[in-house]
Amino acid sequence: MNVIVNSLLVNYDRRGTGRTVLLLHGWGDSLATFKTLAARLATSYDIICVDLPGFGQSQQPLESWGLNEYSLFVRDFLKKLDVNELYALIGHSNGGAIAIKCIAGGTIKADKLVLLASAGVRADLGVKKRALSLVAKTGKATTSLLPSSARNKIRSRFYGAIGSDYLVVPGMQDTFRKVVGEDMQADASLLDISTLLIYGEADTATPVSHGEILQRAIAGSQLRTIAAVGHFIHQDDTGEVFSLVEEFLL
Repeated sequence: MNVIVNSLLVNYDRRGTGRTVLLLHGWGDSLATFKTLAARLATSYDIICVDLPGFGQSQQPLESWGLNEYSLFVRDFLKKLDVNELYALIGHSNGGAIAIKCIAGGTIKADKLVLLASAGVRADLGVKKRALSLVAKTGKATTSLLPSSARNKIRSRFYGAIGSDYLVVPGMQDTFRKVVGEDMQADASLLDISTLLIYGEADTATPVSHGEILQRAIAGSQLRTIAAVGHFIHQDDTGEVFSLVEEFLL
């Protein structure tokens, strides 16, 4: 389904009935990432998945955005759909960082928050963070002579090293730099919401240590880990993630 939000054509999917749950995907991903998890949750809830602007089938913003702009988009998107009460917000990776910004900044309200392999811990990156800036500027040029498969592997290695799932998306480099430069630990400390964090023990992009940092910052939050699972925990072990989320949302 499509809707116009602030002059942007936005693609989304909505299914199920009950209390409303919104799912936000990570950088370079799309709502399709939640296909199986959303289908299972839709047996009990009104599930909304959206292609964030610049990804999937949604239009790219005309200007570069940071996490605040994305949080304002989420607010306006929900208004467009006449969603006045949000029961839960679920964010994967960069979607988790956006979710933290949404709740901490008061742009939206929800009863519960689920962070799946959430990004947002950046302050400890040091040299890696500075290296990222260089990679973001030169990565395309330095790999331009390689086959696409090799380019993707090299870029994945670069961006995995800085603690997220970020890949350069055409036309989104400035947005990329803004987003990856925002540390969410201070925002996380402002949260006063029932929160569940789920991380994969084999995740090298947003490792369990980042989950532990956010768990300490969010008062009363719960951290659960899943063995032998990487960054895309909701795909690699949908059953376990669903069980944890289902129990938390009851």
